[in-house]
Amino acid sequence: MPDDWITPDWPAPIQVRALSTTRKGGFSPPPWDSFNLGDHVGDSPDLVQKNRARLMADACLPAEPLWMEQVHGCGVLTRDCDSRGDARFSNKPKEICVVMTADCLPVLLCDVRGSAVAAVHAGWRGLAAGVLEQALDCFDPPASAIMAWLGPAIGPTAFEVGEDVREAFLRNQPRAETAFISCGQEKWLVDLYELARQRLYARGVKRIYGGDHCTYTESEYFFSYRRDGRTGRMASLIWLEE
Repeated sequence: MPDDWITPDWPAPIQVRALSTTRKGGFSPPPWDSFNLGDHVGDSPDLVQKNRARLMADACLPAEPLWMEQVHGCGVLTRDCDSRGDARFSNKPKEICVVMTADCLPVLLCDVRGSAVAAVHAGWRGLAAGVLEQALDCFDPPASAIMAWLGPAIGPTAFEVGEDVREAFLRNQPRAETAFISCGQEKWLVDLYELARQRLYARGVKRIYGGDHCTYTESEYFFSYRRDGRTGRMASLIWLEE
């Protein structure tokens, strides 16, 4: 795989394959430069397809990723014919679960037996609505047998939100208060990684990895909607080999 891509640093079973792309190595011009995989952001459809073809080739993917129409909700897709949701679960080899992000948090899940995987698009709305919990409910093993990897997202020094976002979490997650730092006038800096860790931990998931990037500040490597507005999308993928 290209050196610019990210391979999760976690002890997943050998048959579990996962990666997260960066903005480097593609064909798209500014402001989507250059490895934009989103077909809904105004980039040339032909160039998006060239980028997706490069992803297939460079990652040696066994099949076309199951791209979704993400809606910032908590729906989990379990059939390859479904396409509208914010997480995808699979227990079949060669079904490639994928989410696209440009500040939102991609979460990859697998069980320790390597029998099932999921990719989750965890923006703040989906996270507050329970998208992680919905994805975890698809797994047969207990949560203690599941591991999670937190991919590149906007970091805690860059993600400023209003009181409405804070209240959305505190209603059902009082401990979430520790993930918010006041920056005045009912504005808060929020740690999206910490919110995800708290929710995973509360459901019994103790094996949590990643969460050490910031899409907003690391502009050389990552798209950021909050920083640039009109921009591309990275992809985080997970699948089972036979």
